[in-house]
Amino acid sequence: MPPRLSPLDASFLYLEQPTTPMHVGGVSIFERPPSGFDYDALVDLVEQRIALVPRYRQKVRHVPANLARPVWVDDVDFDVAYHVRRSALPKPGSDEQLTELVARLVSRPLDPTRPLWEMYLVEGLERDRSAILTKTHQAMVDGISAIDIGQVILDVAAPSEESATNGRAGHPELWMPRPEPTDVQLVMGAVAEAVARPGMVLETAVAAAGDAVATVGKVAGGFAQVFSMARAASRRAPGTPLNVDISTQRRFAVARTELEDYRRVRAAHGCTVNDVVLSVVAGALRDWLLSRGEPVTASSTVRAMVPLSVRGEADVPSTATAGSLGNRVSSFIVDLPVGEPSPVVRLHHVTHAMREHTASAHSVGADTLVRIGGFAPPTLHALGARAASGMSKRIFNLVVTNVPGPQFPLYAAGARMLEMFPVVPLAKGQALAIGLTSYDGGVYYGFNGDRDAMPDVDVLAGLVDEALDELVGTVS
Repeated sequence: MPPRLSPLDASFLYLEQPTTPMHVGGVSIFERPPSGFDYDALVDLVEQRIALVPRYRQKVRHVPANLARPVWVDDVDFDVAYHVRRSALPKPGSDEQLTELVARLVSRPLDPTRPLWEMYLVEGLERDRSAILTKTHQAMVDGISAIDIGQVILDVAAPSEESATNGRAGHPELWMPRPEPTDVQLVMGAVAEAVARPGMVLETAVAAAGDAVATVGKVAGGFAQVFSMARAASRRAPGTPLNVDISTQRRFAVARTELEDYRRVRAAHGCTVNDVVLSVVAGALRDWLLSRGEPVTASSTVRAMVPLSVRGEADVPSTATAGSLGNRVSSFIVDLPVGEPSPVVRLHHVTHAMREHTASAHSVGADTLVRIGGFAPPTLHALGARAASGMSKRIFNLVVTNVPGPQFPLYAAGARMLEMFPVVPLAKGQALAIGLTSYDGGVYYGFNGDRDAMPDVDVLAGLVDEALDELVGTVS
């Protein structure tokens, strides 16, 4: 019998609605190498590496009458050219044109009859650059049996050096898909499991009836702390323009900052880089609310759900494996003090709140994340989004995922990656999600907003630099 989706993975299929497609995205910008970087090179690379993520050649097959959770089956008609696509920007190929294209592409749901992922090579970006956009359904990425494909196409060396340092390149493996089960076989398998596990019938019925959040809360396992935090948050989230009925379309904007600025603020104020990041987000949100004429008082807050990659005391980083990622994401509720005009006081508020949350956990360093399984940020952003999807949207206003990446260059088919911007999905009733990744000396923000509710998402992104400059200005 094919492997069955876990209750948590299946819940992300049931949570999906036209206004809330449940895929996580990422936009990476690449410098074109002298040898060239084109669509054929990307397809060849994916064909070489896809054996490392076998789930990416499988599709979801539902059991008739929802007698059991769906199963993963090999796609006997798998066509890599369907999943790896190409697009081009009209001249001049500006960043604004790229973000508009990204917004349109991430608005489209994935085809449920095929493996739940897509990758786009976007050509024609000015200054001889290209972009790769990935879309992966949250049901696929659990950090244990499956990781994001954006994690396996990147190398720590260009091809000329790769032969000595990386054994992943080579000819594609011969893949023979297993025959797809018939409806009768799926029903018989479901009946056999129901006899062996009577509780599975009720569990499946609850999820299929649409109570996916309850299912997530019951089976989250490694994300148990998320739901503990949800129960502890007795107050509803503050009212903000971020919480409205959302549409099916999105807007996307980016911000680029330097990691050294965050490190300077951290050293001067005795906090963490993540504290500085959240303070920058708070400052940008404050200025954005004021630019809209929203009422902002001294007590105003915006409540963020912040998934963080953490490790326990007993973990030994040198022995960490890709299988350990699923239990390495914890999430915290943080009230961002947008009503506080002083950047230093905002930072102190955030630092105090985060110290209370993380007293028993330790952030995972970028070097550890690299050892866990290559370029870990795409997978960890997906895990963070999964954690957020299981919580009641009444207790927080937006999601902010912050994942540290390696501080050295990475390559795809010889093209050097310059920047990486996460695209975190929106939850029902939430108009904005913010993702950021540090990489090779930079900190890169991706703002995914509802097209109707966030027409000024680019204004918010532009205010990140001002908020960071305020904090840097406090460093002597």
